[in-house]
Amino acid sequence: MDFFHGKEALTAMEWILRGSVSFAFLLIIAKFMGQRSISQLRLLDFIVALTLGNIIAHPLSDQKIGLQGSFITTATLTILYIAGTWLSLKCPRFNRFLHPEPITLIQNGQIQFHHLAKARISADFLFSELRKEKVEDIQKVSLALWEPGGIVSVFMDTPYQPVTPADLDLKTQPFVITRPIIVDGQIEMALLQEMGKDLDWLEEQIAGASADIPDVMLATISDNAVVQVMKKHAK
Repeated sequence: MDFFHGKEALTAMEWILRGSVSFAFLLIIAKFMGQRSISQLRLLDFIVALTLGNIIAHPLSDQKIGLQGSFITTATLTILYIAGTWLSLKCPRFNRFLHPEPITLIQNGQIQFHHLAKARISADFLFSELRKEKVEDIQKVSLALWEPGGIVSVFMDTPYQPVTPADLDLKTQPFVITRPIIVDGQIEMALLQEMGKDLDWLEEQIAGASADIPDVMLATISDNAVVQVMKKHAK
């Protein structure tokens, strides 16, 4: 455990061990913090991510700095992050501080220029975001909002929204989603149990496609228990 403490010099193996342990530690911390901190960086997420990166980076580049202090500080900040997230759910005032109300950028086809300055974005940036949403005419936009997460939500005016089967009073089939049940010959047993099926049933379905489970590259199962099979290409 000499690599864990600060030293005048580290061997190549000690540097590798220090990096590996830090990587594993950060994986555990990220898992503990939850999906939100990974999927989107809001104010609290950004502060924690920036701070944690700096804390771990120093002992990974300076052999005189031990890992113990960095790990303790990281764990402390993680606890504070979770506490802050919990507090934002329980205290509306604190939640509004962390996640302010969205800013109206466009209303009824008109750009709210004073709100652009409040959001600290330019008109060019706004039009760039509109192009990403396939909006070619700003007059067709009923509402555009600058969200706390740093994205623009665009709502088209009613005449320019896509027609849906409900608008035409058409009958539709129930929504069905497919999920992978076999990937490269490996069975997702948890999904199989969730579907209320057993291994014998799955083997029967695969046999119906003239394949064996080890020969399956991908097999998907739908909510109505329909299995589709893609076999591996022969070498």
